[in-house]
Amino acid sequence: MKSMKKDVMIVTGAGQIGMALARRTGFGKKIILGDKSMKNAEAIAEIMNNAGYDVVPFEMDLSSRDDILAIIAKAQEYGEIKYLINAAGVSPSQAPIEAILKVDLYGTAVLLEEVGKVIAEGGAGVTISSQSGWRMPQLTPEEDRQLAMTPTEELLSLPLLQPENIRDTLHAYQLAKRCNEKRVMYECIR
Repeated sequence: MKSMKKDVMIVTGAGQIGMALARRTGFGKKIILGDKSMKNAEAIAEIMNNAGYDVVPFEMDLSSRDDILAIIAKAQEYGEIKYLINAAGVSPSQAPIEAILKVDLYGTAVLLEEVGKVIAEGGAGVTISSQSGWRMPQLTPEEDRQLAMTPTEELLSLPLLQPENIRDTLHAYQLAKRCNEKRVMYECIR
């Protein structure tokens, strides 16, 4: 009997939010589950596979363009990428300012950019962000535009994101989440 080809979904972040979204939307799909900790990815993949899903764990660091390209290549081994769930990230209580900006801001921007280049027509994605992006003073229209449209390799060089302009880890997190919103809006029209 010939097996049916499955839609391919990338999920980043092997935590409870990523698993909940993948369980809700991923049945019948081939899911490539990426996380910085292979142990976490394997544990969530085992739970989901035991529940009837088709999940492949994959070790990847969202702050690394090479790792993002590697998970995309792995997903493409199974067909065209149709779906993306980005639930990876670090919180202000988990990481220093530099790591928050590198993972939550830069990594998300790179993931959106690279998946955007290959996602199948009619594909869809979701990026988990936070209301924290709205819990800071409004940025100027130019700052919002910069967060949305600056080439990814230049993002962390923006004046807004320099250490002297970031008060603490919460402020870095708020900026990252504001950037996530702006990047999703920008990538949706590309």
